[in-house]
Amino acid sequence: MTTPRTDDRVPSQVVTAMTDHVLRLAATWTAWDGRPIHTDDRVYTPHKAVRRVADHLIDHLAEVEARLAGRPPQPDHWHASMSTTPADLVPFTEPDLDEARSRLTRLAAVWAVRLDSLSERQLDHSPGEGWTFRQIAFHLGESVYYADSVGDLLS
Repeated sequence: MTTPRTDDRVPSQVVTAMTDHVLRLAATWTAWDGRPIHTDDRVYTPHKAVRRVADHLIDHLAEVEARLAGRPPQPDHWHASMSTTPADLVPFTEPDLDEARSRLTRLAAVWAVRLDSLSERQLDHSPGEGWTFRQIAFHLGESVYYADSVGDLLS
């Protein structure tokens, strides 16, 4: 996987901007007609996009917390975007949108608190193996891909 490019944006704002973008698009997904959307070599649906963003946030948060505690990160066992589950194929309703808002907003808030508590040195010289925490935040910003794969269903 390519090392994420970073810039002068505040890492916590990269993550919260990503979730804001995802939720802006998700607000249109109650109009989904039930047909999966083919993007690149994968299939996406509103539920799958939300699941992938949430799983991505959880996976890397677990990695950051383990590394800060001096422990090796637990490997993830997500099926990722290769798998489309039966739950991914059900209609995306207003209650689903409410759940997505709550879930993703809270996860972004946890990320913001964690990232904002780190010094510049910790962001750029992170303990353990892997990307720096700044790079992880910018990598999470790329999670817009999942929502962009579904797109704005009202335009």
